[in-house]
Amino acid sequence: MLDYKLLNALAAVLEHQGFERAARALGLTQSAVSQRVKLLEARLGQPVLIRGTPPTPTGLGRRLLNHVQQVRLLEAELIEEAPSLTVGYRQLRIAINADSLATWWPQAVGDYLKHQAITLDLVIEDQDVGLERMRKGEVAACLCASDTPVQGARVISLGAMRYRALASPDFLARHCPQGATAEALQHCPAIIFGPNDQLQHRFLDAQGVTGPFPHHRCASVEGFIGLAKAGLGFGLVPDIQARRELAEGTLVDVVDGWHLDVPLFWHFWRHGGDPLERLGHQLAQAADHHLIPLT
Repeated sequence: MLDYKLLNALAAVLEHQGFERAARALGLTQSAVSQRVKLLEARLGQPVLIRGTPPTPTGLGRRLLNHVQQVRLLEAELIEEAPSLTVGYRQLRIAINADSLATWWPQAVGDYLKHQAITLDLVIEDQDVGLERMRKGEVAACLCASDTPVQGARVISLGAMRYRALASPDFLARHCPQGATAEALQHCPAIIFGPNDQLQHRFLDAQGVTGPFPHHRCASVEGFIGLAKAGLGFGLVPDIQARRELAEGTLVDVVDGWHLDVPLFWHFWRHGGDPLERLGHQLAQAADHHLIPLT
């Protein structure tokens, strides 16, 4: 039988990205956490961690982490039927894209989660790469742009976020005085969220622009819009996030009528119990009011 004290130590090290922070989370000494992980490896006869900064799981370690997360969710489901078993809040680790978190997602899950003994550990990942976290067993669910589930998981289609290429009128006057031609856009500074953000690349490809382009990197949703409003660059911004700026005229379309619809799908472990599935259906209902229907 698996010893869950040892498994919880492994999960804490991976989730908190280090032995010291894992020890604080578990209320143990760093030495005690290290000993538990070593004992787990001794009993299994193989390593579960690659010691580094941060530590990363081996193939077996990823499977064990996935197992622990699913057990936690099943326990949360059981507690709903037997409240006397309650031992505090259970943490749900989810990979989610920053734009959804900054717009429609909190309100969508609020009504459901406020009645559950669940806390969230949100891992911010671009919508194109969040599913990799599930493949590695690092999260129990993710919101991403892929409709292909990993083995052992289910997927619910939610809709699409509509993005528009936006900039300030001053920016366009300075950089595109003759309009947003491919030649002008080749030299316009863009704003990207991070190294995995490909939305600006897709916009430029659609305008016939190839190769590298100047860009600012800003891993902040508020800062991203702030830089665009300040006239420092253009960026791909969710339509639902820029409604006020569009109405005020502080941001305008770089190319009139152009938009990009990015699909969103809710992925969750099939054996994670009802809480994840119910959360997915809650998201699907809310998405009807916030996202574009997929065609």
